[in-house]
Amino acid sequence: MRDFCRSLRAIALSPMDKIDSWRRLREALLNPHIDPDQLDAVLGEARTRQPLPVIWLIGKTQAGKTSIIRALTGSEIAEIGNGFQSCTRTARFYDFPTEAPVVRFLDTRGLGEVAYDPAEDIHYCEGQAHLLLGVMKAADIRQDQIFEVLRSVRRRHPEWPVLIAQTGLHELYPPGGDHILPYPYADSPLPPQVPSDLARALADQRRRLGELPGSSPVRWVPVDLTQPEDGWEPANYGLDALWTAIGEVSSLRLQALLHGDAGVRDAYARTAHPHIVGHALAAAGVGALPLVDLVGVPAVQAKLLHALAGLYDQSWDRRAVSEFLGLLGAGIGTAYVARLLGREVIKLIPGWGQTIGAVWGATASGATTFALGKAATHYFAVRREGRAVDPQGLRKIYADAFVVGASLLQAKSETSPPT
Repeated sequence: MRDFCRSLRAIALSPMDKIDSWRRLREALLNPHIDPDQLDAVLGEARTRQPLPVIWLIGKTQAGKTSIIRALTGSEIAEIGNGFQSCTRTARFYDFPTEAPVVRFLDTRGLGEVAYDPAEDIHYCEGQAHLLLGVMKAADIRQDQIFEVLRSVRRRHPEWPVLIAQTGLHELYPPGGDHILPYPYADSPLPPQVPSDLARALADQRRRLGELPGSSPVRWVPVDLTQPEDGWEPANYGLDALWTAIGEVSSLRLQALLHGDAGVRDAYARTAHPHIVGHALAAAGVGALPLVDLVGVPAVQAKLLHALAGLYDQSWDRRAVSEFLGLLGAGIGTAYVARLLGREVIKLIPGWGQTIGAVWGATASGATTFALGKAATHYFAVRREGRAVDPQGLRKIYADAFVVGASLLQAKSETSPPT
């Protein structure tokens, strides 16, 4: 304990130390000294400490699974298609965002096709999934194989929640029909303005599935998720109901991870948010590893800030880094380095290092990364508009985001399912 206290006193920084600390932070953000392969290995180890929530999508080809991923993530269909990676002979996964994921989508392909045996895919996905999402076109009455997969999974995992999206509603509209507003499908029974053919089809699918084994909830959500050029308004009809249902059947807090503040209207900020969260989670995982985060965390933060600069089409050179850090102020830089050194000291204490030190390292690393990302988005947005950045406003954004980031990471840790 005497050595521990002596180490903590060593963290107290003199004026010259503060200048050096700021210089080290700037260099870490500009030139993180870590080999890319080494960083990948570190992130792989960190991932085991911060497992991704996994949504397992079960449905036929063309049922609307990719449209659901696009709507939930806000990602373009072309990007999703290029981002899928095979994990079995007939199953694939899509991590979003790709470079620092927040969520993984598993897609079982081939269901409903002739001579398809889903056993291998079910075995793989079963060990990965945290939320089971069935996807069925409302107009397609042939869903028996999908129903059997859902029953089989629930027999083995009666505690798993199941959410079923009934898609393609407009295919059963009468000629000249349009989406009904406000959204009426949460009502039971359905109101009379719902087209009779559609109402019968929705009810028939639910009747055919019947009761699933287990007592965990089953939610049905009719949606119509289209592209703007398809001409249906709104394009993501029922998306709010889908988000509500996800929140009701799971504790994954996916909407907070993917979209953050629902009041944010700026498209750049909305796009940046999941990237910031993903890098914050990665930094939190690295921050829990002994003797790694002194180089690993700044490397993750540097990747994030370079990515955000690219998103906002802004330069991120030595001059821009110096300006950004100068606007944040030396106080934030000193606190940054003190946290970095302080958590390393604690993690080296026998007994404490694997518990308190790891928790401190993870929270401090993740919250700092989240705060840097949010401050950077403001900085880039103002610079993109050709305006001067207010230093006090930028520091307040950083300070507020640090608190939000710490809270988000704590909630994520409390609700993360076991691996």
